[in-house]
Amino acid sequence: MRVSLKDVASHVGVSVKTVSNVVNNHPHVAPAMRERVQRAIDELGYRPNLTARHLRKGRTGIIALAVPELGNPYFAELAAEVIDAAAEHDYTVLLDHTGGRRDRELLVSQGFRVRAIDGLILSPIELETEDLRERTERAPLVLLGEREYDLPYDHIAIDNVAAARQAVRHLIDLGRREIAFLGARRGRSQPAHLRLRGWREELSSAGLLADDRLVAATDGWGHADGAAAMARLLRAGRRPDAVFAYNDLIAIGAMRVLAEHGLRVPEDVAVVGFDDVVEGRYGTVTLTSVSPDKAAIARQAVEAVLAGLRGEDHEPRKVQAGYRLVERESTLGRR
Repeated sequence: MRVSLKDVASHVGVSVKTVSNVVNNHPHVAPAMRERVQRAIDELGYRPNLTARHLRKGRTGIIALAVPELGNPYFAELAAEVIDAAAEHDYTVLLDHTGGRRDRELLVSQGFRVRAIDGLILSPIELETEDLRERTERAPLVLLGEREYDLPYDHIAIDNVAAARQAVRHLIDLGRREIAFLGARRGRSQPAHLRLRGWREELSSAGLLADDRLVAATDGWGHADGAAAMARLLRAGRRPDAVFAYNDLIAIGAMRVLAEHGLRVPEDVAVVGFDDVVEGRYGTVTLTSVSPDKAAIARQAVEAVLAGLRGEDHEPRKVQAGYRLVERESTLGRR
């Protein structure tokens, strides 16, 4: 049978309120009493009924996280961080996959599964400002990612332009001059435009030509997209001495094609990715990459949702999370 607060209280010989104060980590409990109660909790195997606790507050205890692509390691790693951050507040995370499609992002943002969740963390790709301006759902919404919105919602992202500029500056400092950008998107507004902008700005700042013939568009975010983009450049007679890729998967796909063409990384072509996913750290050539602080992004997103649930009145914030450039073999070689 499930052990209750009353069972623990009877075992210790104290009130149910005292046990509740220990379980909820209230500060006004004497250390000796806290130790006695905690020992009884451990011995009896008491586990708090989180569902009942949330229901008493009129909540479900569930936060939804909707991302474009769960198969993308960046979003999988970010989801794990959000789950950990939410668990610290006794919340469960419901994961949703939008495929980066406007109709599915719109469905989620406008209240899909609203009765099942207390708040939503959304990483949109296709949603426009007007889509979200018309949102009537009252559950707190927190936005992630590079899309820019002038809306009354907290928005957490890294400075993609500055991060891209740092990546390109690293390549320039290594003496690279023909730097390609892989991962521009075709025919629609996409987050890639900020990283492409950083590529252009840093090249121009260094007095180098931002040659559009070295910009390769992709339809998706994966290995195959990077491989196809790199192959197109080489077939067109473009032989860059460096590549800055929209993300790590595109970079890894590009490195495969470079190897197939007998080009060495980094001796012939240095490569930098973005996202610092685990896969890039364990290839034959480890990948230099921009590493967003995923733990901070997740923590700030969860805390913003919970602040909204508490009804805290604050101006919507645009929060910039940290990042760093992690230099590895794809630009430095083996040391």
